[in-house]
Amino acid sequence: MPRTLLVEDDRRFAAALVKALARCGYEVEHAASAASALAAPPCDIVLLDLGLPDGDGLDVCRRLRERGDAGIIVLTARSTERDRVTGLRAGADDYLVKPFGMAELQARMEAVLRRVRPRRDGVRVLGGLTVDPAARTLTLDGAPVRLTPKEFTLLARLIREPGAVVERETLLREVWGTSWQGRSRTLDVHVSTLRAKLGGAARIETAHGVGYRLAGGGA
Repeated sequence: MPRTLLVEDDRRFAAALVKALARCGYEVEHAASAASALAAPPCDIVLLDLGLPDGDGLDVCRRLRERGDAGIIVLTARSTERDRVTGLRAGADDYLVKPFGMAELQARMEAVLRRVRPRRDGVRVLGGLTVDPAARTLTLDGAPVRLTPKEFTLLARLIREPGAVVERETLLREVWGTSWQGRSRTLDVHVSTLRAKLGGAARIETAHGVGYRLAGGGA
């Protein structure tokens, strides 16, 4: 399930697009401003409006491109050739002018994801675990293990820094998003489930009052 960041200040338009993307199998985080877009957790693809209330969308595009290899598609009413060239030179992988059809957007997203996924970080191995961030798959001693999207995102975040404690607030923000309003107990429940699925291949250790760390298995 590709993780998508929708950066759009028109809340009515954003709500409709979030629903449409969810029906197509995308996990969507919505950001209504430049600041919230830059504070959002890592994702696979960004859908970026350029007309933001607190900043220049092109600057957001440049900063997201500097930060990593997420695909970026500009969604905007700016339709001149100069606008398109400027957006692409700012780091966008594609440029789509509003209004557009959902079928075309989905096709463009699929094309961008095919191009950017080979640039993703490589497979992560720890103990008997093999985590593939691009394919979003986990194998345990060579056997596939099914995880929910949140469980996988949590594990992928922990394995990025094996042995290091990741703070609770960081995990909640990067796994559940900046708009999360639920209980922090949700994190503990997901950690407990992950521990059961990982068995002895790796240990998720608790740093009481701080967060969690992932360590290799064994005695």
